[in-house]
Amino acid sequence: MTAFYDKITYLFDPLHHLWEHERMHRKISVALVLFFLLSLVTIELNRRLLLPPMLAAAVPKNHFFAVQAAFTVVLILEVISLIFTLPCSFSRSVGKQFEILALILLRNAFKELSYFPEPITFEGNQQAILHILSDGFGALLIFALLGYYYRIQSRGGEEKMRAEVLYAFIAAKKGIALVLLAVFVFMGLQYGYNTLTGKGEGEFFHAFYTLLILTDILVVLISQCFQPSFYAIFRNSGFALATLTIRLALAAPPFFNVLLGLAAALFAILLTLVSRFLFSGQSGGR
Repeated sequence: MTAFYDKITYLFDPLHHLWEHERMHRKISVALVLFFLLSLVTIELNRRLLLPPMLAAAVPKNHFFAVQAAFTVVLILEVISLIFTLPCSFSRSVGKQFEILALILLRNAFKELSYFPEPITFEGNQQAILHILSDGFGALLIFALLGYYYRIQSRGGEEKMRAEVLYAFIAAKKGIALVLLAVFVFMGLQYGYNTLTGKGEGEFFHAFYTLLILTDILVVLISQCFQPSFYAIFRNSGFALATLTIRLALAAPPFFNVLLGLAAALFAILLTLVSRFLFSGQSGGR
């Protein structure tokens, strides 16, 4: 089994290093800016009827679609980062999912703008404005709770496992992350193809979050092989429940999505506080 774990680590670590490299981040940031500017120019050309008919049919005429598209790319990048954090602790992985939830709420707020006429008017858009305020302030509150969540994380509460056991556990999670990354790429290509051909249905991020919930449960079950204590099982399962609540928030209508997101964040914070102060002598979960 050690040779198998070595092969997984050999595949995962270079990809992780490449993705997290500062040079890669700079290139992605520049590409994102260019993508946003190109989207604005393309939309403007379509508004002036300067695009070929086939391309014009696929390009919107509202400039705010460029904002929505840019935030969609940001979300894709954050989901990839989430996949690479899977081998880290449960708490870090859950925190990353809250980061994505906050970004999705902001994206929803900008998405509402795409339904506004140009120039923007208040009359007739009161409901959309309420949705923007709800998603915007909801994202801000989750952002604040996330900061507190990260602050209270214990740095010394990880379970003390033998080096070879810890290596095997992390390698197993790296293997799951590699499979998840492949599935993410496949789902993204499939969704992009369906969108271009007019067959796109549903929300890509919502569908992938369902897969993340199943992945979290799988990791919880695998963790029992390495951390069989009641404390570790309960804590890891609790974090999986928090991610389930996040998934419900994504599927919920406006206002309820914010309430569910805040409930998930508060649950994760309470779980962390109880684990840290009432079970400080117990073993932690990684």
